[in-house]
Amino acid sequence: MPSRDPVDPGRSSDPIDPIEDELIGLDPDDPETRAFAEHLGRMRNDRPSFTIEGYLHGVSDFADSANRAQGGRRLGAVVLVLLLLLVVVYLIMDAMGFVVSTWFPAAPTVQSAHVTNSFDTQPAAGISVEA
Repeated sequence: MPSRDPVDPGRSSDPIDPIEDELIGLDPDDPETRAFAEHLGRMRNDRPSFTIEGYLHGVSDFADSANRAQGGRRLGAVVLVLLLLLVVVYLIMDAMGFVVSTWFPAAPTVQSAHVTNSFDTQPAAGISVEA
């Protein structure tokens, strides 16, 4: 009996990929079978998500799934992307406003020479604070 070890595949016709192993007996030309095989490939795709490459793959996966979606799911993905872009534009404009206001401050305002303390308050109408 030939080995089914991926390192030593035995026969050249043996499926090495575990996804192909699960699809034995199914028609490879069937669109539903191909879609199921792609789904299994996405489910078994194990890569680190805490690296830049992982983040970019996550964005790529989201874009691919949004392109495959139809109806309400596609509309939801489009709205989510538009909201994210709106937040990015707001943050960039806020940062640019801060930078411009730091580099080019407005004309300095004239400070009042009057120094106030707690005893310089105006008496409220009808209330006396005298002892």
